[in-house]
Amino acid sequence: MATKEASLSKKPAASSSGKAAEKLSAKAAAAAVRIADNKKATFNYHIEERFEAGMVLEGWEVKSVREGKVQLTDGYVVIRGGELFIIGCQINPLGTASTHVRPDSVRTKKLLMHKEEIRRLMGKVEQKGFTLVPLNMHWKAGKVKCEIGLAKGKGEHDKRDTIKDREGKREVERAMKIHHR
Repeated sequence: MATKEASLSKKPAASSSGKAAEKLSAKAAAAAVRIADNKKATFNYHIEERFEAGMVLEGWEVKSVREGKVQLTDGYVVIRGGELFIIGCQINPLGTASTHVRPDSVRTKKLLMHKEEIRRLMGKVEQKGFTLVPLNMHWKAGKVKCEIGLAKGKGEHDKRDTIKDREGKREVERAMKIHHR
């Protein structure tokens, strides 16, 4: 009985020093959740709405995704027969991939969403001139999810404004950094 009490009294002291490690691991875990971002999408498009869709992947693709060998910059989403597909999303195969599988890095992948959401997206894409672009890939409850955006293309003047805003923010950050020294 005394040994149990002694071990219980030592646990809180050990956990108080372990809180910093827990916070770091939580930050590391949050960073590991995001697999890939499509930074070009926010530069080239105005994102009106965001949706989360599941992805149908093969085994070798999941292994490559875990290693972070994903590129979304040239990807886009199409609707065929009431289903969503992502085209141009490149998942590079690992060198240790199975010998009996022939990996295709730019294979068209199916996205999973509810039919009601797909119908609503179809209406907006066909009537209002929107397009669907992949924004990022991330892990959620052990599954690979793709965030897609309902977007409208930017004109050249909008892109120039985006660049000007970005450069302005950098200059402000530099000034603040020099001021704090």
